[in-house]
Amino acid sequence: MNKTVAKMYKPNIVKFALNIWPPFWGAGIKILYISEDFRNVKIRLKLRWWNKNANRTQYGGSIFSLTDPVYALMLMGILGERYFVWDKEASINFIKRGNTDLHAEFLISQDVLDDIIEKTAGGEKSFPEFMIFVKDTHGQVVSEVQRKLYVRKKPKYRDSED
Repeated sequence: MNKTVAKMYKPNIVKFALNIWPPFWGAGIKILYISEDFRNVKIRLKLRWWNKNANRTQYGGSIFSLTDPVYALMLMGILGERYFVWDKEASINFIKRGNTDLHAEFLISQDVLDDIIEKTAGGEKSFPEFMIFVKDTHGQVVSEVQRKLYVRKKPKYRDSED
């Protein structure tokens, strides 16, 4: 993220941008909440006729997409322009069919942030992992999505070894 983007990177702007972003909008994904400190995000995946699969339940690709950029965007908001943040890998475990709207909550704790900051201080890479539990409207887990990120401090912000 460059300095210009960092200045405009606010929760309400990110929420608005993601809610009109075609991959989210078309899939029925809506950002419901982003905390002011970017440490908590809540998302809903609406069950619509166009995002149902052949079994008339939530399309798995939409469930996976619901989790796609979220932790990376959260860390970008928290860490700011001094860090590179990318999704590195992900996997999904489908547990039961999603035949209602689905919800997911994303949280980043202070311990996770402290670990990332400590590991990346001298330019090292950090690969934090997160588990997202996608739930139906009854609170039942429909899928578990594991996400691993790549985080590294940009060269000009790394601690020097002088």
